[in-house]
Amino acid sequence: MRFRGTVPGAATLHLADGVALLRPEEQVFSAMLGGFANQQLARNLARSTVEGRENTVKAFAAYVNAFPWQWTPAMVDEWLGDLRSLRDLKRSTIRSYSEAVRAFCHFATDPLYEWATTCEERFGSHPIQVVHEWNTAVHVQDNEADAKKRAVTKTELHAFFTHCDDEVARIRAFGRKGWLPAFRDAPLTAYAFGTRRNETRMLDAADFGRNPHGAEYGEFGLCRVRFGKAKKGSPPKRRSVLTVWDWTPDILDEWFTEVRPLFGAEGNPAAWPSERGLRIGCQRLNSRFMAYRQALGLDEGLDFHSFRRSYVTHLIEDGWDPRFVQEQVGHGHASTTSIYTCVSSDFRTRTLRRHLDSTVAAALESQNRRQS
Repeated sequence: MRFRGTVPGAATLHLADGVALLRPEEQVFSAMLGGFANQQLARNLARSTVEGRENTVKAFAAYVNAFPWQWTPAMVDEWLGDLRSLRDLKRSTIRSYSEAVRAFCHFATDPLYEWATTCEERFGSHPIQVVHEWNTAVHVQDNEADAKKRAVTKTELHAFFTHCDDEVARIRAFGRKGWLPAFRDAPLTAYAFGTRRNETRMLDAADFGRNPHGAEYGEFGLCRVRFGKAKKGSPPKRRSVLTVWDWTPDILDEWFTEVRPLFGAEGNPAAWPSERGLRIGCQRLNSRFMAYRQALGLDEGLDFHSFRRSYVTHLIEDGWDPRFVQEQVGHGHASTTSIYTCVSSDFRTRTLRRHLDSTVAAALESQNRRQS
């Protein structure tokens, strides 16, 4: 059954029948990429995802120096092997690359889009699926993050934020304006509310508000995260994060009433404005964190996301209900929250000691009752 180009990304929407092409191979491949992009956009995928997959397909085509109707599984083997052995890419990165090529081949071979028929008519060959189970890695573990990634211990956290304060004081003592971004870039909010990097930078001043059940936190009893991590094809996931630590309102109040106005951010809704634009960029958050991490001699495995891991870990260690923690960080499954939990050896020792002591106390109480 032929749909005659009514499907987004179909060949008949990108190529006119009977028209001679100046560079047929290049033009057909470019049209296929355009159709692939349209098909992905029709699925409501983010443009960044679509562009990333398109760039991956282009990179694979350039590596094998062949067009899609010439691809073979052996080419994928060689490409992925090169990525793993020479470029030493992470497993998750290699899997995402192979999935991009798999998705493109699935699109190109689907009869609804008529690309296979078009290639057969023009070049005497047609694309096939070249990514299969036997030449790609299988995702078998819930957590495949780098083993170096971990939470920040409370001692490291104290040292880090002390260093942040010292840097602000040092820069300000020289009469330089650099103390303003130094104050802004201190990732206290990321730790205070367990937010991701992009969630942090996309916060507006209006996203902080009162919690009627926590009046002691004043105007900063909760944080409304409007740009949470989205599932594929879905808009950003929203959630409200309740303030849990008593020091958080004081820090936020100082920022919004004393420091933020000095940025000249009048009319700018961003909670963390940039000196040159609307809001701070993710790269800026990374660079500041890496500079402080290096100055303190901390592990390279620590990154900005480690504050989110620390938020989960420290709440669990302090006895907060796991379900509450799960809701705070916006995880759909408790198993995901457990991946973020990196309880310290001290916490495990205290937990073991508490249970041993309660067991011994129960045994002594039982013995005393029998003796009496």
